[in-house]
Amino acid sequence: MAKKLVIKVTAGADAPERCSQAFTVAAVAVASGVDVSLWLTGESAWFALPGRAAEFDLPHAAPLPDLLDSILTAGRITLCTQCAARRDITENDVIKGVRIAGAQVFVQEALADETQALVY
Repeated sequence: MAKKLVIKVTAGADAPERCSQAFTVAAVAVASGVDVSLWLTGESAWFALPGRAAEFDLPHAAPLPDLLDSILTAGRITLCTQCAARRDITENDVIKGVRIAGAQVFVQEALADETQALVY
């Protein structure tokens, strides 16, 4: 079993079920003691901003702010550099604990030993 999990979520409010699945899997993995790195790309980039997760609603799904908080507590959340730039999001704008990094860092994490990568 992989000891590290890298999850790239490309969906946001535009594909709520896929988005929720990515956050749910990341939160469950963190709660299970797995080293989790969640990458926000595409429309999920907006969830790096304070208050944006609270705007997300999907019936019968865990609240996105709760999932986000649990991931930040014991995992890592990264906002894609290009996705941030396209949305005029800077390091000063994001939730405390969210970093901005690019494809090189994603590839490095995804290809590390004992790592499983998932894309939603």
